[in-house]
Amino acid sequence: GDGSAAGPVLALKAVPGLAQRSLHDHVAPVAEALRWGDIDLARQTVGMIVGRDTEPLDQAGTARAAIESLAESFCDAVVAPAFWLLLLGLPGLYAYKAINTADSLIGHKEAPFRDFGWAAARTDDAANWIAARIAGVLICFVGSGGWRVMRSEARRHASPNSGWPEAAMAGVLGLRLGGPVRYDGVWHDKPWLRGGRADAGAGDVLGALAVYRRACLLLWAVVGIISWLL
Repeated sequence: GDGSAAGPVLALKAVPGLAQRSLHDHVAPVAEALRWGDIDLARQTVGMIVGRDTEPLDQAGTARAAIESLAESFCDAVVAPAFWLLLLGLPGLYAYKAINTADSLIGHKEAPFRDFGWAAARTDDAANWIAARIAGVLICFVGSGGWRVMRSEARRHASPNSGWPEAAMAGVLGLRLGGPVRYDGVWHDKPWLRGGRADAGAGDVLGALAVYRRACLLLWAVVGIISWLL
């Protein structure tokens, strides 16, 4: 590349890079609390990164919540910002962040935001469509077992996007992710992503963090090559 790319390259290092570190630093304490056997602290810690009710979660449920959030956020916070920045420069990054923020604020079906919320959620789905699949592929590349599970399970997820990195992570870890969750006191019968065993604990969260770090390194290697070619 040339000097005109300096601004986007700096943003590429800063925005997804900061999110990458922040996400890691939010998930790691969940593993620590589970390792100490402090389920209350683990629930409290995972409650900072997930929207579901944490009171009903046992050790396996808490670990799964952390791993699912890590996989989904790898797309939303790291891969998608990098993708849009590479594709459209800084305007692309800012537009993506605005869409993602709108979805997190009003991307639900309750009145009075039903119409706005529907539009925000669908726009966010479109903005993440390619990035989610890239995120899943990156996770598959850095571990074994991801491809088969991602191909068979990704479309079972309620989200058109989250299933890709989550199913890939389930396959790499040999874990069953997803399943029924409770939001605001109401249970939602979400499908299981059948990647393996049902039990999960501190070691699996640490394993997911290791996969995440490797996937981030692979992403930056690819981004570096693309930036150099541009």
